[in-house]
Amino acid sequence: MTSATLVGPAGRDRGLSAPSDEPKINWTFLILGFAGMVIGQFMAILDIQIVAASLPQIQSGIGASADEISWIQTAYLIPEVVMIPLSGYLSRLWGTQKVFLFSCGGFVIMSIAVGLSSSVEVMILFRAIQGFVGGAMIPTVFAVAFTAFPPSKRVTASVFIGLIVTLAPTVGPTLGGHLTEWLSWRWLFFINVPFGILSFFLVWRFANFDKGDASLSKGFDWAGLALMATFLMSLQFVLEEGSKNDWFADDQILLLAVVAAICGPGFIWRSLTYYNPVVELRAFNNRNFMVGVVMTFTVGAALFGGTFLLPLFLARVRDYSPAEVGTTMVVSGLAMFATGPFAGRLVRVLDLRILMFGGFMLCALGMWDAHAVTSEWGFWQFAGVQALRGVGVMMAMIAAQQVTMSTLPPHMVKNASGLVNLFRNVGGAFGLAFLNTSLTTNTALHMSELTQAIPQSSTRMQDLLAGIAERMSGSTDPEGAAMKAIYGMLNRQATTLAFGDAFAMLAIGCALAAFVTLLARPVKPGTGTPPPADAH
Repeated sequence: MTSATLVGPAGRDRGLSAPSDEPKINWTFLILGFAGMVIGQFMAILDIQIVAASLPQIQSGIGASADEISWIQTAYLIPEVVMIPLSGYLSRLWGTQKVFLFSCGGFVIMSIAVGLSSSVEVMILFRAIQGFVGGAMIPTVFAVAFTAFPPSKRVTASVFIGLIVTLAPTVGPTLGGHLTEWLSWRWLFFINVPFGILSFFLVWRFANFDKGDASLSKGFDWAGLALMATFLMSLQFVLEEGSKNDWFADDQILLLAVVAAICGPGFIWRSLTYYNPVVELRAFNNRNFMVGVVMTFTVGAALFGGTFLLPLFLARVRDYSPAEVGTTMVVSGLAMFATGPFAGRLVRVLDLRILMFGGFMLCALGMWDAHAVTSEWGFWQFAGVQALRGVGVMMAMIAAQQVTMSTLPPHMVKNASGLVNLFRNVGGAFGLAFLNTSLTTNTALHMSELTQAIPQSSTRMQDLLAGIAERMSGSTDPEGAAMKAIYGMLNRQATTLAFGDAFAMLAIGCALAAFVTLLARPVKPGTGTPPPADAH
């Protein structure tokens, strides 16, 4: 901790006073500054999913096509993945406070611009800038939790971060659906303004946590930045759009996949050989960091994958409105919120590997329960699934943060924070791409199986067709309408079976990840203190 604003007896909270072997801390400044950063982080993560349940309303509001509207999310995510790892370098160069204020201010301005957009092209442009500038608010909070707070309080800070990271994408569809119904889709973006102003003020007034190092600007690695940006943006585009465009059958997807395959190794080579790299990769020499990154990648897939599957099932199979989807999704958010303090206590007393293992197994159990989903499942059937998943993800998230970040020396934390958040986002993108492809492929497969299982000479099918045709006798083509109705019933059943397969695959992935957690080295509960050999 280097900031003068945090040192000294003034404003100390006696209930949070540090032990005698820790420096005196101005807890008022630390807590208020950190709270401001957490608000900003929540907004940046929330905006990934807040539009998910309201895309049809946005589409009609700006006159976009079905292909164009998907870019409202994609345009936010692609530039964001570049800023997340870059923010570590910028924080060391300018200081955390300046980087966060730039990010928060730009995010608020772009939120207003997106909300006022009248065409899809303008909205996509402002949405891309919003994602880029807002991306810095996510990893800077992680870095502050492990540098500004004393070791005895880092678990508490991690609990708050875990709540934000898991709750924001979970409540995004809920909040977005209700805002759209109560006000309009434009308030999905205007809602950021008052909270952004509050975040900006708190960080400006209280969050002078460190100072920048201007000498880092000498020899800035422009080539490394170009390679990183090209690699990450190409990879994100392939993952976001690949499943919609039949993957490598599409020339653009194939080209960008080749670009990513070339620029990725080029970026790694440049980062390892240049004296002042944009992203420092030496943190991967730490075994716990490596295991923690794998866990974070899996948490991203489980978090974003579960948040993707359930709303899509409810909308596609059950025809739920955005508000109804949001109401059903709230169980997961409540489970995470209730688990946070409990998980924080367990981190202080249990081997973190056990906590990660248990969290992933609970998540796997919840997802496995959902593999038996039927077309009649609704709020109560999914309540238990969401509760188990919510508890498991929260436990795994908080423990993984401690294993990943707390075992690093302070000078590596800012860069490592960017890498951790990058891997969580990329894990989510991989999970969504895999699940999207699985749904498309398995729906067609189950549809083929269902139609082949019905003989053309089936008396029951003939009777069903005749009965439906009789009820539709007022239409111009009763037989055609009956066939269409039968097709709809079969397609609904095939879609439901495909969702069951997707839930099962997510469960298997979480179960496999649970055993990877055992590869981490033990960390002293409650402090995140690593063994001496793992500190370099």
